[in-house]
Amino acid sequence: MHPPKATVAIISPALRKANNGNWQTASRWSRFLRADYDVLLAAEWPSGGERAALPDGMIALHARRSADSIARFAAACPDRPLVAVLTGTDLYRDIHCDESARRSLDLATHLVVLQDEGPAELSPRHRAKCRVIYQSAPASAPGPPGGVTFDIVMVGHMRAEKDPLTPMRALELLPDDSRVRLIHVGGALDDEYRQAAQALQARPWPAVQRYVWLASLPHAETRRRIRQAQAMVISSVMEGGANVIVEAVSSGVPVLASRIPGNIGMLGSDYDGYFPAGDARQLALLVERVSRDAGFLARLREQVARRAPLFAPAREQAEVIKLVADALKQAQAACPP
Repeated sequence: MHPPKATVAIISPALRKANNGNWQTASRWSRFLRADYDVLLAAEWPSGGERAALPDGMIALHARRSADSIARFAAACPDRPLVAVLTGTDLYRDIHCDESARRSLDLATHLVVLQDEGPAELSPRHRAKCRVIYQSAPASAPGPPGGVTFDIVMVGHMRAEKDPLTPMRALELLPDDSRVRLIHVGGALDDEYRQAAQALQARPWPAVQRYVWLASLPHAETRRRIRQAQAMVISSVMEGGANVIVEAVSSGVPVLASRIPGNIGMLGSDYDGYFPAGDARQLALLVERVSRDAGFLARLREQVARRAPLFAPAREQAEVIKLVADALKQAQAACPP
């Protein structure tokens, strides 16, 4: 008989219905681990009827939003590994001002960040138990060259951290003969963004229709829209390691990114496709340049191609499996049977 598999709980406050980056990470890691472990995927711990069965280890996405689950697991299973995966709001806001997020860092036996600028936000004692694991996406060929329009895709639910208004304002600063079209995939999480999107979509533009809002789409359709675009824009003011960057790079699509640590950690400090966060005028100049300058577009494509191996699924899978194996081994060494 084979020995029973160890059980790993993966806690993600956002599950399938949210269709966001946290859910994509939780779902992917669950798939990676199922061959070797029994995996429980839930929004919190304990969940429903799981109270009687204590998992051998837990992975929690989001130090603040999963803080209660982290605290309960640490109290119930003090000798078992507890991995906290830090998001953008964790790294660049919450751990600096929120007591529950800071408590999660203390309780975790292991910390994970999703890009190589992340550890710089941690204290030395927290950095000592942290590792970087890049997210991944299967490689796919980009779509055919653009026709009348130069399509730039923006993916993400509209909320303050994503700063969707800066790309909208940039569209209004483009010259009349611009052929740029922004394809926006993502729901509006409050009325301000919904009204802005609806007004921009209804606006009569001098040349091409510059803004197309598709709201929320299934993940497979979103990936198809990314592949078909000539570029992607990500205008966030904070990011932990955006899954949409991974999906663009893995499709050979250049990214026009706000210059923030979470994006620099994904694309590299020498990448040429940055603009200052919140600066619509500089983004408009960047958008217009990439749409008109074939040499610049080719250089961005070459730069993202060099980053693509970081986001290979086999690499992420190996590192997630190693993370869990190391964590369980370390716990067993500290508390032998």
